[in-house]
Amino acid sequence: MSKAETAVKARQVWEESVLSKALARSPERRERFETSSGIEIKRVYTDEDAAGRDYRRALDFPGRYPYTRGVQPTM
Repeated sequence: MSKAETAVKARQVWEESVLSKALARSPERRERFETSSGIEIKRVYTDEDAAGRDYRRALDFPGRYPYTRGVQPTM
């Protein structure tokens, strides 16, 4: 499995486990978040977005230990 495929799979697992539980308790305020210029802000950025960096080793996902991206999955 390539690094990109691994990142996609890891994001899917996070969405199905950690994120889905948080959204069930407290839904998002808006369907879409964007900058003042109208550029969409993704829920989470991964290796898919940061070529050349080991995203999971450096940051991992929000709501997962060691909480480098925040303690809540929706941060």
